[in-house]
Amino acid sequence: MTSLVNSQEARTKSSQAIGGKALALAGLAEAGFSVPPFFVIPSDGFQDGVLGEDLRSAVDEACAALHGSRFAVRSSGVAEDGVAESHAGQFLSRLDVRAADVPATAEEVFASGLGDSVTAYREARGIADLNMPSVIVQEMVDARAAGVAFAADPVTGRRDHVLVTATEGLGDALVSGEVSGEIWRFSFPLMETLQRPGGTSALSEDDAREIARLCASVSELKGVPQDIEWAFAKERKEPFLLQARPITTRLRPAGVAEERLLVFDNSNIVESYPGLVSPLTYSFAVAAYARVYRSFLKLIGTRATVIRDHSTELDNMLARIDGRMYYNLGNWYRLLSLLPFFSSNREHMETMMGVSEPLPEEVMAGISPATGPGSGLKMVAKLGLAALRLNATKAGFLNRVADTVPPRKDWPSIKRRPLSELAAEYRRVEAALLDDWDAPIVNDFLCMMAFGGSRSLLLRWAGEPGLALHNDVMIGQGDIVSAEPARLIRQMGERVRTTPGAAETLVSGDADAIFALAEIGPLLKAYLDKFGDRRIGELKLEEPTLDEAPLPLFRAVTAAASRSTTEPQRAEPDTELGRLFKGRPLRRVLARWVLGYAKARVRDRENLRFERTRIFGYARRVFLSMGDCLTATGHLDAPEHVFFLTVDELLAAVEGSAVNSGIVDLVALRRKDQENAARLPDPPERILIRGSVLDSTGRLAVVTGSGAAEVSEDDRQRKGTACGGGTVRGMARVVHDPAEEQVQPGEILVARHTDPGWISHFANAAAVIGERGSVLSHSAIVSRELGIPCVVAVPGACDWIKTGDRLEVDGSAGWVTKIS
Repeated sequence: MTSLVNSQEARTKSSQAIGGKALALAGLAEAGFSVPPFFVIPSDGFQDGVLGEDLRSAVDEACAALHGSRFAVRSSGVAEDGVAESHAGQFLSRLDVRAADVPATAEEVFASGLGDSVTAYREARGIADLNMPSVIVQEMVDARAAGVAFAADPVTGRRDHVLVTATEGLGDALVSGEVSGEIWRFSFPLMETLQRPGGTSALSEDDAREIARLCASVSELKGVPQDIEWAFAKERKEPFLLQARPITTRLRPAGVAEERLLVFDNSNIVESYPGLVSPLTYSFAVAAYARVYRSFLKLIGTRATVIRDHSTELDNMLARIDGRMYYNLGNWYRLLSLLPFFSSNREHMETMMGVSEPLPEEVMAGISPATGPGSGLKMVAKLGLAALRLNATKAGFLNRVADTVPPRKDWPSIKRRPLSELAAEYRRVEAALLDDWDAPIVNDFLCMMAFGGSRSLLLRWAGEPGLALHNDVMIGQGDIVSAEPARLIRQMGERVRTTPGAAETLVSGDADAIFALAEIGPLLKAYLDKFGDRRIGELKLEEPTLDEAPLPLFRAVTAAASRSTTEPQRAEPDTELGRLFKGRPLRRVLARWVLGYAKARVRDRENLRFERTRIFGYARRVFLSMGDCLTATGHLDAPEHVFFLTVDELLAAVEGSAVNSGIVDLVALRRKDQENAARLPDPPERILIRGSVLDSTGRLAVVTGSGAAEVSEDDRQRKGTACGGGTVRGMARVVHDPAEEQVQPGEILVARHTDPGWISHFANAAAVIGERGSVLSHSAIVSRELGIPCVVAVPGACDWIKTGDRLEVDGSAGWVTKIS
């Protein structure tokens, strides 16, 4: 006579007797996992599909012995949940069954073994035996959340990822595919979060990670990656394990787990390289950074063996992720650790780069200041000497640029050179400048120290008013080249306002007619001759220069003609110093000197970066002319396709070291890759990866930047970095694409980041709010020069603020307020 099998007895049975699912659950319970109590009705207890009276009575008694009044009635086929045939979803399962209905439901579940889907499954899998399922009756879990977890990704086959899917309440709709549920992804074995759902979720992150660990533990017990069902009861902290079976899809071979953590941050590099960056631009920048910083380390007396040992860091200061440019931040810190005063300079570097958070401790643990007999003193002496010689070094650098980069009027002649001469011209510029980039790099380092040190000093001596004075002195004092375009545009705007018909001609966009204007044309040509390379994304070689596409300049002048040209009123630094340090003359004198030195370094930093912009503009012309030559010979389909090659690939095609001749195919591949990247949302400010940068699913899902932000309780106020300019109210204009969207007079410009090419928007704006940036960002410098309030590093500004919102911007205190 057939009898029921309880969960303890099931451990001693075989799959032939009670089915694979029941046997697996019994084994899991014996191993200590939290499996809801159950009993099994063996398949031979059903006579012609019906339970006898004695067995029905036994079922009623067994249900009464379990806790609760509701039950799950599930199948347990002989091969169900096996390694070869899982029979997933083929048999019937019923949840939330009343005790009185259990016998009839068990008969229904048993009968599902003859269903059409089961028959088709067996035929497809070549299973000849007709084994009817046993039936499991299990305590029903009153679930607050339930779902499925996989110890490997069943789609990609990766064994180093654990997936958790969840839904509120019971998980039957999720298992059946009626709802998709939320998805969590964790790394294995470290269980770091790689993917989390957006919005409100059924699970906390800790709950989801606990399920991932449960799935991994079951897999370790079973010896193969498992697919489990689980549930959190409403009144219970630990999850229940409802089912486990091997993943039957083909998985990839197990790899070696990667523990190294890479940290990428786009900080203020996004100002110079916004959006998608071409392979040519990226490779040009990577080579430039490596060569410039090698020469700097050599200049300050770093031992040749130390430089050689850090070749990997020097060659990987940048990264290109999803087509966007990032700092490889760990390598920057490792290189900075070679220099004197590492601890203080680390903070100053973070300020200069606009880094919102320091490196994770596990990365910093492997970075320590360089040691060696006398090496620190030697570097300090070398830096001191370089500081003393800086003016002469700067003059020499400017002379080299003038000797190397031809006047803009001669640039058109480049197009008449053959391919070999163009390659040689690039090599000439590269050798003359990149290996002897002394003035900019020395000044940058001194600027980092002076800016950070002076800021800390004024904060310590004078508090927030000291910082406000620091901002006023550092930016907007009229001698920084980044601010000169704003002044020239205002002057041209005034000329347009007083010249009849000039505004209408500018609005038409007809370049020939605009340049023919007697009062305006010469001014515009003079502007382009000096600032023709200052445009949106000015260091991106693929972006047209302003003289090639002058429409943004015409818009800027038109906008300037419609607003007041009153010069901003500036407080005299000496007056403010006298007020702050009244009765403390020594501090006043020292503060004046420190501010003056830091201001000079900031000025030189901006002015020398303008020379960099000119060099990039000339390099663009050389590369584009090479594209013309390659297009003429059929090796490229269009000149601009040259930007989809790296510098090394392009030069190899000319100089003879190319691996293959199929650069057209390579360009097609890169263009497709960029199209795919363009469809992706903007990646975050910071990306953490264990393993390869190619592994987009291996990125840690970290939340950065917002944790330390100052936000009012009702989220109507957020605080960023104050850049000066007073207080103003107005309507917001959130600009994502500066080429297609235009700020109207009196509106407040809101953007993720800006660069010098945004000047047409600044000319109209009543204030500027940046989601990114620092006090030395172009947005801060130009805003101050225009006399408009500016606040940068406002967390989530472009999502928090909508176009049309009425705002108050306090550029002195750094607060942005939504007002009714």
